[in-house]
Amino acid sequence: MSSLPEFEYATPATPAEAAALLGPDWTDTVVYAGGMDLLDLMKERITAPKRLVNIKKCDALRFIRTDDDGALRLGALVTLAEIAASDTVRTAHPALAQAAGLAATPQVRNMATLGGNLCQRPRCWYLRSEDFPCLRKGGDRCYAKEGENRYHAIFTEGEPCVIVHPSATAVALSALGAEIKVLSKGGATRTIPMAEFFLTSSQNLQRENVLKPDDLIVEVSVPGAARGLRSHYIKLREKQSYDWPLADVAVAARLEGATVRDPRIVLGSAAPVPHRAAKAEEFLANKPLTEENAARAGELAVEGAKPLAQNGYKVTLYKVIVRRALMALAGGEEGRS
Repeated sequence: MSSLPEFEYATPATPAEAAALLGPDWTDTVVYAGGMDLLDLMKERITAPKRLVNIKKCDALRFIRTDDDGALRLGALVTLAEIAASDTVRTAHPALAQAAGLAATPQVRNMATLGGNLCQRPRCWYLRSEDFPCLRKGGDRCYAKEGENRYHAIFTEGEPCVIVHPSATAVALSALGAEIKVLSKGGATRTIPMAEFFLTSSQNLQRENVLKPDDLIVEVSVPGAARGLRSHYIKLREKQSYDWPLADVAVAARLEGATVRDPRIVLGSAAPVPHRAAKAEEFLANKPLTEENAARAGELAVEGAKPLAQNGYKVTLYKVIVRRALMALAGGEEGRS
């Protein structure tokens, strides 16, 4: 279907006004920002809200700034293009700028917002097609498990649905220890660590994050870069523009000389949530960042993976890009914070 269902339309001027308009459930009211994902979902009748709350006029949600303690703060309406071009972001947290700059096309990056990018729905073709009553639409099966699954998850143990999380910025922000600030309809705010924001399919089959229907993302914050912190992001695609990743990874670590401190390795396009490679991090911590150790971390990053019939190739891709991303940290300015 190409036409949109009927809906009410509201354009608040402030975040508080926007939150006050949100409804009690997801079929009642949804937030509209860049609209890159929402309009597609509405055209396919995957979602049919009664009201759209357009927050584009909420200028208070559009900012990039650094606090006195070095924390980076990004408003929910900042676009991916603005993040990618920001000298502040590129200097403090290269992985985030790289992830934003590699998303989709220039046209999409100029429209897509940070808040929307974090909240977009999975790109599984069975979910996106009205012809398949999959688990996430209340059906009784995950069609991807036995169907076309070459772009789906490789960490599938215990997961009834094998989607992958689609947000590149989520991968980088997870590696950087970011937090999300949320405003609720009643005016209260709360802060959610990135590691607690996303939900696996075993936790919830209809939702991919912990937001409530009357929640509004207002800000994403990244802790101040510790001395010596470096980060890097890599995405592999079948073509170099307007394509979803086959595999992507963000790494962050402090380097004391050649020694790795506090490493974080997060795989995207591998699981229903950004996947933290804990065993690889544990191995690499307090060791020199050598080619051999980076390669071993790549091996450990995919330990426990259970690829599907058509996506075993991803295991090899992750081994390679984890090693490359880690070596970029040692390679000079491109990975330096």
